[in-house]
Amino acid sequence: MNDPSDPKLNPSQTASLPKLSLYVHIPWCVQKCPYCDFNSHSKPEQLPEREYIQALEKDLIQDCHAIGDRKLTSIFFGGGTPSLFSASAIKAIVNMAKERIGFENNIEITLEANPGTAEYTDFSALHDAGVNRLSLGVQSFNHTHLAKLGRIHQSDEVYEAYQKARSGGLSNINLDLMHGLPNQSVEEASHDLQCAIALKPEHISWYQLTLEPNTVFYNKPPPIPDDDILADIQDAGEAILQAGGYQQYEVSAYSQPGKQARHNLNYWQFGDYLGIGAGAHSKITRIDPSNNQLVIERYRKTRLPANYLNAIDSNTVGHVQVPEDKRILEFMMNALRLPDGVETALFEKHTGLSLDCLQAPLLTLQRQGLIADTSEKLQTTPLGFRFLNSVLSHFESN
Repeated sequence: MNDPSDPKLNPSQTASLPKLSLYVHIPWCVQKCPYCDFNSHSKPEQLPEREYIQALEKDLIQDCHAIGDRKLTSIFFGGGTPSLFSASAIKAIVNMAKERIGFENNIEITLEANPGTAEYTDFSALHDAGVNRLSLGVQSFNHTHLAKLGRIHQSDEVYEAYQKARSGGLSNINLDLMHGLPNQSVEEASHDLQCAIALKPEHISWYQLTLEPNTVFYNKPPPIPDDDILADIQDAGEAILQAGGYQQYEVSAYSQPGKQARHNLNYWQFGDYLGIGAGAHSKITRIDPSNNQLVIERYRKTRLPANYLNAIDSNTVGHVQVPEDKRILEFMMNALRLPDGVETALFEKHTGLSLDCLQAPLLTLQRQGLIADTSEKLQTTPLGFRFLNSVLSHFESN
């Protein structure tokens, strides 16, 4: 990040910058899943809640100078398993963010939870702490698949956790589901979705299992369904979700009307976010006072929890400015994940670039029937959405 002595942005400059979110990473889990490539670590016998909160506050303070007078529109507690932290610890972090930055009206505050730890989770206290959206890592309702995925819960614990969350006052719940699981059939994947929809959550994240480097599954690949079965699972699942009243608004996100995840929408609309916690990433836009041009910076924090806790000075270990020729692809990679696309004006506002630099690839893609022929939106056609990687290749810099 920049020197904390740099002057803050004035209100008129701040008004032209993207919305601001906060991501808080809690890196501990009960155990590491074989497919997981996130920065998660098996928890110690005693979680260092107090010490971690102190490190988070130091982390947040060093970043606040770059955001001007923008307030937070959302907070997302991810992991790891954030629900391993006590409700009082979550409340302390929420209050710290409110005091240091401030909240926009109707802020969305999401916390991830594992159904296998729900018996220890006080959902009512989490609600009182400010959490108003819960994301349950279900992955499957099939006991065999849950065991292969290394999950510590069974399907009955999903139902128990869901009901406890509802009773605790949480009226906005997401269920995370995976498909394309080892030896999974179309019928089994469809059944998982039908079980989820029967609970009537406001949001369902439904995404395909991928074998990521540095995971057990990558080194010892399980028998994943072939491409034909994966395509059939996708087609069947999309039909089930649509029939159940869930609208696809992103590649792997489906919601009831008006219940899209605002935190994730900010990512996909190329908004700004502060990331605090071990291994967290940030994207911040500022205005260079010397030339009044947008500067986009990305930086990351110390990855290992022990190193993060013991950092003497700053936890920032990587810091880069996004050059203009890379902003085009970064913006389009996010915006075109939304079937409805984004308003054209958002490109200039969030990248500082002229729309002229998009005209050649857009014209080519429109002729191929992959991008909608409209001046109001940057949006794929249904065909372009299905072949999104091919569409995005047209925006890569040489």
